[in-house]
Amino acid sequence: MSTRQASDANDPIIDSRDQLVEPMAKGEKPKASWRIGTEHEKLVYRRSDHAAPSYDEPGGIRDILLQMREFGWRPVEEGGKVIALTGPDGAVSLEPAGQLELSGAPLETLHETCAETGRHLDQVKAIGDRCGVGFLGLGMWPDKTRAELPIMPKGRYEIMMRHMPRVGTLGLDMMLRTCTIQTNLDYSSEADMAQKFRVSLALQPLATALFANSPFTEGKPNGYLSYRSHIWSDTDPQRTGMLPFVFEDGFGYERYVDYMLDVPMYFVFRDGRYIDASGLSFRDFLDGNLSVLPGEKPRQSDWWDHLSTAFPEVRLKSFLEMRGADGGPWNRICALPALWVGLLYDQGALDAAWDLVKDWTMDEREALRNAVPKLGLDAPLGGGRTLRDIAPEALRIARAGLAARGKLSSGGDNETGFLSPLEDIVASGKVPAQRLLDLYHGEWAGDLTRVYEESF
Repeated sequence: MSTRQASDANDPIIDSRDQLVEPMAKGEKPKASWRIGTEHEKLVYRRSDHAAPSYDEPGGIRDILLQMREFGWRPVEEGGKVIALTGPDGAVSLEPAGQLELSGAPLETLHETCAETGRHLDQVKAIGDRCGVGFLGLGMWPDKTRAELPIMPKGRYEIMMRHMPRVGTLGLDMMLRTCTIQTNLDYSSEADMAQKFRVSLALQPLATALFANSPFTEGKPNGYLSYRSHIWSDTDPQRTGMLPFVFEDGFGYERYVDYMLDVPMYFVFRDGRYIDASGLSFRDFLDGNLSVLPGEKPRQSDWWDHLSTAFPEVRLKSFLEMRGADGGPWNRICALPALWVGLLYDQGALDAAWDLVKDWTMDEREALRNAVPKLGLDAPLGGGRTLRDIAPEALRIARAGLAARGKLSSGGDNETGFLSPLEDIVASGKVPAQRLLDLYHGEWAGDLTRVYEESF
């Protein structure tokens, strides 16, 4: 989740609709300038007792952040507390219960983004060895209640945690107990954005299935393969979901702006602090009628903040964010951008992927999204098919797209090898959560502490 570093007092005041469209329009880039951004979160635990460390305790989250300075990271503070880091590999930030996130730099190839991931994991593991902590690559805490988890000292989280129970029953679980992998990708034009948005939104349930990795809640199986994905279904219906309007004729930047204007606000950032605006309307803010800032109109940075507070399956800012995957280990962190780059960054692959999904009805898309958290690859499509039936073709298209890019490593390999973990999942017929459940019911004999030894 994004981290503000300062109030933007010199930002232009928003006085026209063009300024609302501007972030999306300015995201347009020629194909040669398209980049790959990868974000991934990790659960942090004390090795001595598997508890989640607090911010302030010795060897806790603050100490982990401060020790990362030795690798060239620079601290970002809020209220005198370090809550993020910036550096050549992007930014490291804290999720609400201390989940550690790398928001990677925009990079040209999958070779570079996977190397970035490897550097980051090597760094945090080295610090973890000194601090007595480990890192868990799952989509959700397997054994922790909400009450057992710490809260990080970030002002926006206080506001969100107050607001979440008003609009859904699982929002606090989303904040405190989940981890994800995301991929951020570029577009060349409004039409290119629309095609990529439609393809990635329709196929987001496939990513959810392939990366499903959260089958446990509070120490036992929860009946889901991706409970993290299920959580989003009862977090806040006004800012989540499959966005049916994306598939309507004429969809573009203006229509997404309309959607965002209907998403209730969370906060406004002023003078280094977050002002609670939860549930209020950005439309009222545009008119100078926001009750918490009477007479004041929004700045461009307020709109950027607001764009980051919607959580649909795919999100548009000045790039497209793929948001459907559970957290996981190193090879699957690299596999998620491989899937989406392969499908979206080559026009032939993008057209083939659209052919795969263009005839689905909105009811079928919604039903697929609702079924996939429990059923994974067995989630039904129309015509008696399941995701299992289209997964090989989707991966074939992605592989062809990566091969067509021709981006080679120093050893002469193209990017297709990063798809191997997903091809192995499809070949085996078992998503990661099913493999964990097999271990839990078999070799682990119901001892879920074993997951700390084998899941990163």
